[in-house]
Amino acid sequence: MTWTRSSESDKDSGPTTTTGGGAARGRTEMRVIVPLQGLVQGSGGLVLGSVIPCALFYLLQLYFKRHRSEPTPPPPSPKLTEVSELHRSLSRAHLSGRGSSAPACVSSRANSIVKSGDSPYHVGLKRVSEDPYDELSNPDGVIQLGLAENKFSLDLARDWFAENAKDSILSGGGSSGPLSMGRIANYQPSDGLVELKVAVGGFMSQAIERSISFNPSQMVLVAGATPAIEILSFCLADTGNAFLVPTPYYPSFDRDLKWRTGVEIIPVPCRSADNFNISLSSLDLAFDQGKKRGLKVRGIVISNPSNPVGNLLSREMLYSLVDFAREKNIHIISNEIFAGSTHGSEEFVSMAEIIDSEDLDRDRVHIVYGLSKDLCLPGFKVGVIYSSNENVLAASKKLSRFSSISAPTQCLIISMLTDIRFMQKFIQTNRERLRRMYITFVAGLKQLGIECIQSSGGFYCWADMRGLIRSYSEKGELELWNKLLNIAKINVTPGSSCHCIEPGWFRCCFTTLTENDIPVVMERIRKVSETCKSP
Repeated sequence: MTWTRSSESDKDSGPTTTTGGGAARGRTEMRVIVPLQGLVQGSGGLVLGSVIPCALFYLLQLYFKRHRSEPTPPPPSPKLTEVSELHRSLSRAHLSGRGSSAPACVSSRANSIVKSGDSPYHVGLKRVSEDPYDELSNPDGVIQLGLAENKFSLDLARDWFAENAKDSILSGGGSSGPLSMGRIANYQPSDGLVELKVAVGGFMSQAIERSISFNPSQMVLVAGATPAIEILSFCLADTGNAFLVPTPYYPSFDRDLKWRTGVEIIPVPCRSADNFNISLSSLDLAFDQGKKRGLKVRGIVISNPSNPVGNLLSREMLYSLVDFAREKNIHIISNEIFAGSTHGSEEFVSMAEIIDSEDLDRDRVHIVYGLSKDLCLPGFKVGVIYSSNENVLAASKKLSRFSSISAPTQCLIISMLTDIRFMQKFIQTNRERLRRMYITFVAGLKQLGIECIQSSGGFYCWADMRGLIRSYSEKGELELWNKLLNIAKINVTPGSSCHCIEPGWFRCCFTTLTENDIPVVMERIRKVSETCKSP
């Protein structure tokens, strides 16, 4: 709709319309607008045209403000009221109403370890640590026969350290020279210094008294034999896979092989009738039983010399084990940490010699060694992984970052192992002392009517105490163990901790003793044995 005006004299006659839409809508709009137009076009119309709309807007705002309902204020929070009444001196723990009272959780892996409990082997070790025997200061304490630790050759190592330790560490492993802080303070390869690998390889050849060399490039050094075994377990098997382990075996294999890898152990029973030697038929039966249980067998773990029995694996048996591993397409871990601690006339043969003698499948054979036994230095934590498998070596080198040997320790051991004259004297003297102590200890047990399996290696004897247990069972064995520990105050390792299937066998470590201690041990065992004999 368009509005027009012809002349000023026509202003009272109203507007003329040209209709493009409905006439009714035009008439309604005219009634609203005409009064305002008259006011605006009159005297002072410009001012009124501006003031009136503003006044109307102001009046509407005032009206709505007076008639608008006020919102109801929310009720006060009871928590805020309580907090406002608290004194500032109260603990922050009292102010927190949002925290959960549930305990902090750990992983299921950690819980399984915590709840697994300790075997008698570990219970005995703890008991000794709480009340250790000493000939002068604590003659009524517990005598340690449960730990394979060589103390009677420590004097040789002590004398060498007293003379050479300072120069060996500060010179970075050299026999002499200027201070080398970079060598002992800076980062070093986590898998061990090359010089130490060369030195350890030379010592291994000396210790086993065989014309065999160990290649440093096939060696990974870690902080002890325990991480060496665990790393190999990690590299060779997945969680839920299994290893065949002839029994009786070292009690801590249950931890070393299984705890962090999730690998299972299938025990392979060995019997006293066979002098507790490995049987291929038993291995084959255990392998088949593992398959029936749905377990994928990934390898065999052997100890040579055996722990806890102390017998040595023959050359023929080692060849048979390699053939068995090839047939089943599995690996072999050969634990040889007592290789230089033999004391009999029987020949020790390393698995390294077997795989070097012929063109055998070397990629499936892996050797574990360490300096804790043969060099009497368990506190220095030097372990060895020796393998020809490139993938195992590559993975082990990367995993060694979690268990590397300290640089000062490596420098000190390099100097010791490269002291040829000292090492020759040490190996010879240690073996002589070991042989003499073994003969003396076994003879003392024999006088009490306790026989031992004939052994040629290790720091222990495997004693037959079946005649002293009241019932031929694990319960009867543990009753005797408890008497020895708490009445005689002697810590020995029961066969059940080693998964021996025949009750009544005990491992007795004699290298923690002096010659003066042996009569004390025998007298304590005698008193217990008399209470166990039938009237």
